[in-house]
Amino acid sequence: MINAYIRGTGSYAPKNVVKNNYFESVGSSDKWIFENLGIKERRISTGETTSDLAYKAGLSAIEDAGLSSTDVDLIILATATADRLAPSCACFVQEKLGAKNAVAFDISAVCSGALFATATAVQYIKSGMYKNVLVIGADTFSTITDWNRRDAVFFGDGAGALVLSHTTEDKGFQDFILKTDGTGKEHFTIPAGGSEKPTSKDTIANGEHYFQMNGSQVYKTAIDVVPKCIDEILTKNNYSIDQIKYLLPHQPSIRILQEVARRVGLPFEKVKTNMDRYANTSGGTIPIILNETLKNNNLEKGDLLLFAAVGAGWTWGTAIYKW
Repeated sequence: MINAYIRGTGSYAPKNVVKNNYFESVGSSDKWIFENLGIKERRISTGETTSDLAYKAGLSAIEDAGLSSTDVDLIILATATADRLAPSCACFVQEKLGAKNAVAFDISAVCSGALFATATAVQYIKSGMYKNVLVIGADTFSTITDWNRRDAVFFGDGAGALVLSHTTEDKGFQDFILKTDGTGKEHFTIPAGGSEKPTSKDTIANGEHYFQMNGSQVYKTAIDVVPKCIDEILTKNNYSIDQIKYLLPHQPSIRILQEVARRVGLPFEKVKTNMDRYANTSGGTIPIILNETLKNNNLEKGDLLLFAAVGAGWTWGTAIYKW
C-alpha cells in the first residue's frame, strides 16, 4: 500500500530577537514568563511577511529532500496570518519558489494548522493523486499582537516545512486523529476583519484586529483534550506510551506540555520543546520542532514519533509516525 513519509524538512525564523525583559513595560517579567511559559526569547519579523518565512522554510525542506521546486505537486500552507485575505498565502509561496507544477492552498486551524495540513497531504499521497507534497506551517503573530498588553509575551514569528513523498515501505504516517469543537471559538479569536465584523474606524480604535485569548481556558482545554486524544490514538493502533521515542508537540507553554506528559505517562525528557528560543510560533511550531529533532537526533528504523496540537476553534489532534 502507498503511504506518505517525510522526505525532507526545513525551518526559518527572523533574525530579530526579542528577549523577555522587553515586556517589563507591560507588567511582565523574565522570571514569570520563563517559569510559566518556558520562553526566554522569540523571533519577531522586521518586515518579512508570512510568505517570506514560508518560502525560506519550504525551500530548505525541498533541498533537504533532494528535489527541485518543480518536483513539488502540491503546497499546503497552514497559517492564521496570511499576507492578504486573498489570494491564499500559498499562492505567494508557490510563486516565490517557482513551483510552477504545484497546486497551492491554505489551511486555517491556527496552532493545529500544520497537523491538519499534514493529515490532508497524506490523504492526497495515499490516494495516488500527488507524489511530492510540501507542507508548511508559518505565522507572523507579531502582526496581530497588541504590544501594550501582557499577553504579547506568548508568540513569536517563524515557519517550518516538510516534504512528504510516496512510499511502499513499512514507514511513514500510521494514523491521525483530528477533532474540532466550535463552542470554544470565543476563547482565542481575532474579532474583526472578517465578514462578521468588517474593518472600520471603530474596530481599529478598539484593537479588535489583535488576537484575544482566554488563557486559563486554553490551559484547561489543552490539558484535557490532548491527553485523551493521545490515549485514543495509541489504543486504536495497539501501541503503548512506552513505545514512543519522542513527542513532537505544538508549543503552547511549558506547563501545558508538562501536564500533558504527566497525564499520559511520558517522561518529559521525551517531549521536544523549543519555546525557550522561539515562543509559540502557532502554525510553525510542529514543523520547526520536527526539523530540529531530525537534525539533532539519530532515529532508528521503527522508532515511533507522536505529534500533538491544540488550537483555536477549538481544534486539536494527534498523529503517529513510524521511522
